[in-house]
Order: sequence, then C-alpha cells, then structure tokens
Amino acid sequence: MLRIHFTAEDIGRVRIAREPDPLWETVLSVFRIRRPGPELIFGRWHGHAVRACRRADLDVLQALIRNAYFPDFLTPAEGELGMPAALDALRSTPTHRLRGELTHLARLGGPAPSWMRQLADGDRQARELLADAVRSQYEAVVAPFWTQARAQVDADRARRARVLLDEGSEGLLRSFRPMMCWAPPVLEVDVPYEQSLRLDGRGLLLVPSYLSWGTPDFLHDDSLPPVLVYPVEHDMRHDADARTGVMSLIGYTRALVLETIGDGRTTTDLARLVGVSAGSISQHTAVLREARLIRTTRAGRAVLHTLTPLGTALLDAG
Repeated sequence: MLRIHFTAEDIGRVRIAREPDPLWETVLSVFRIRRPGPELIFGRWHGHAVRACRRADLDVLQALIRNAYFPDFLTPAEGELGMPAALDALRSTPTHRLRGELTHLARLGGPAPSWMRQLADGDRQARELLADAVRSQYEAVVAPFWTQARAQVDADRARRARVLLDEGSEGLLRSFRPMMCWAPPVLEVDVPYEQSLRLDGRGLLLVPSYLSWGTPDFLHDDSLPPVLVYPVEHDMRHDADARTGVMSLIGYTRALVLETIGDGRTTTDLARLVGVSAGSISQHTAVLREARLIRTTRAGRAVLHTLTPLGTALLDAG
C-alpha cells in the first residue's frame, strides 16, 4: 500500500495532466510488451509493438525497467512539455542522480551491462545511447497509437472534471476507487509494497495513462514533484469501428473534432490535436455549432468550444 498524506493546501493543489506523458507511456510500453494485459484492450497494440520495436532498444530499456523499481530519471517532469523537452531533460540528468538511482537498481540484482556502468559515471555516449533508445521505442510503439491514447485520456479527464465540479477535490479523489481509497487526509493506493509519501503543500499531479494496467505508478524519490500515474478506464467506444455511425453522419474530421472537444478545447488546441489548420477547425466548428452539437464562447483571447447535450448524446449513441 502507498499512503499519500495530504495537507489542506495539497487537496486544493491536485490536478490532472492534460495529455498522456510520452516518457511514462514509453516506460510502460516495456512492461506491456512483457505482460500484455487484456487482449480486448491491448491486443492490437501488443501485436504492433512486438513487430515494430527494435530489439537493441528493448535490450537497453529492459536493463533499466524491471519489476517494481525503475529509475526515476527515466520519467522527468518535462515529459508534460512533450517528447523533445523530455529527452533534453533525460540527457541532462545530474551525474550524482544517475549514480544513486543506478546503484539502487544494481542492489536489486539483474544484468549490469558496461554502458550502464558508464551511464552511472555520467558518460555522454551512454546518455545518448539511452536517449536514442527511448526516442526510438516511443516512435515505434507509442506514437502510432497516440491519437487513441489522447482520446481515452480526454474521456477520463471529462469524467473527472464533472466529478470535480459537482463534488470538489475530495470528490475527485474519491472517484478513483477501487484502485485508490480516499480516507482523509490520506490517499491509499493499491500497490504491491509499503511506502508513505508526504506532500507537504506540493500538491499532486495525476497522470492518466493509456498503457498502464492494474496498479498505479509513482516516483520513488519523495523529494521530486509528486506524481501518480494511473490507468484510464478504456472506453471501447473510442475505437475506430465504434465511431463509424457518427463518421457516416457528419464526416470523419468533424466526428474527430467533436470527440476531441471533450470537456472543452480552444481552436488552437483542436488544430494541434486533430492535425489540421486553425482555419479548417473554424470551418468545422461552425458547422457543428449550426447543428447545435457544440457551443462556442470567448475565454480572453481564446475561442473555447464545448459540447452541448445534443453533441454528448450523439457521441454516446455512436
């Protein structure tokens, strides 16, 4: 059991990441290749991953990513900013931290290839070897499913946002049962070992994950910004076959725009997530607005789109 101790300030500083974290998903992909999880959820992904991953990359990553423990430096906070920033942070990990976390890993047993010993000494080539393996693994097995991952995370965030609006932060924490149990002021997380974490006013970042399964994951170094990565509840309605009816009615791109809006997106957000220009998004949202599927309001300089009850019903029916 992981016990996370909150102060009153921490309860107000709980937030949910906007997107999956590319480095956490890459690390978790190594676990999923080894232990695929339910065929219905991960079968198609696993089949692709086994074919697409490079054996050399997997050998590098599996030496670091074993069972209950893997080094925290593999998942820096900069992952929230995207893959380029995350890889820069990984390459820039201080040598004392590399040495400390790799020493802890070595105590648990298992292989220790020569490059890992060089990495512990801060060797530049060893850092590049690791960064290249992470980037290659991400591009091969995570990036091809990024649209599906974002859709599942958007759905999870929308559901949690409604709970937050209705019941506040404590209601949000209660919504994670049964994998977590909110027993104020402690969040008990179902993990296979004992550990305590005191937030001490730092708050908690909850990171929804597409490739996580079973129990949540967290950083082992309690001096780092507190993060808890949890598996989303996979909604099979987000699969391509389940969207066929809505796509036939309003077209593929508009169906994707409607689905991506989730709990609210700006025009800029939609253009980035859907992969078309802001002008094209404006045309599609105009049609969806005229059909009373979305509503559009101004939020400062941004234009914010949200679903109407009719738009939500159409997605649910699909």
